[in-house]
Amino acid sequence: MGTKRWTVVGAAVAVVVLLAASGWAKTGKTAASTKPAEAAPQVTLEPQALEILKAAGARLASAKTLSFTATADYEYPSRLGPPLVYAMRYDVVMARPDKLKVVIPGDGPASEFYCDGKEMAAFVPAENLAAVAEAAPTIEATLKKAFDTADIYFPFTDLLVADPYTALTEGMTHVFSVGTSMVVGGTKTDIVAVANGEVFLQLWIGAEDRLPRRIRAVYQADPLRLRHDLELADWKLDIPVAAEVFVSQPAHAANRIGFARPALTPAPQPRAKPSKP
Repeated sequence: MGTKRWTVVGAAVAVVVLLAASGWAKTGKTAASTKPAEAAPQVTLEPQALEILKAAGARLASAKTLSFTATADYEYPSRLGPPLVYAMRYDVVMARPDKLKVVIPGDGPASEFYCDGKEMAAFVPAENLAAVAEAAPTIEATLKKAFDTADIYFPFTDLLVADPYTALTEGMTHVFSVGTSMVVGGTKTDIVAVANGEVFLQLWIGAEDRLPRRIRAVYQADPLRLRHDLELADWKLDIPVAAEVFVSQPAHAANRIGFARPALTPAPQPRAKPSKP
């Protein structure tokens, strides 16, 4: 659970939980005397489901290179009640330990992200603007730096890190098998559900190749229970990838902007009432 929201939210919650636990430890006598202790949440970790996740994590972690296409659907509330869906497509190429290319053709403004092991560049072709910064030694560290400094994140980050299994299962309280499917990804998949206190994930993982084909996330803190879907297709592992793939000459020739968080547009302010004559 280590994409932007999974990692950041999960880490924040872990800190809160630890601090809360510390606080309860210091004041436990008083609390215990006034109200009964709450029962610890039941933990359900099915071995069969864990093995499926471990196999998927190992398959991804062992790949020296990989490419895939990700299509993410995000639900947002509408004024009428039913949520609207926005879709994003990502064409991804990665070479361990430090090279990554992500092209986002749309919907919305197209953008591209390159990391050649030395520099990372975020490029917006339509506006001919590029932000360039020094890359970190690994893909995982570069993605964290991109998020920390410029709010750049990709919903499939868990699949690119050095240990995808740990990223997907960190802090989990429940993991169980749901069944199998023959309609997702054009192949037979095993369906596994993973949950912690923050997010509920459902994953469709190839029964033969152990590659993820679909991931659905619902966040506990979201009262609307909006769904975030990620379809994964066109997997290619351990294919030859030239170093030039991770360099964009148009990005290097583009007008430079700072590698920083996008400026927030201030909310419109109500007009001041005219003073009485």
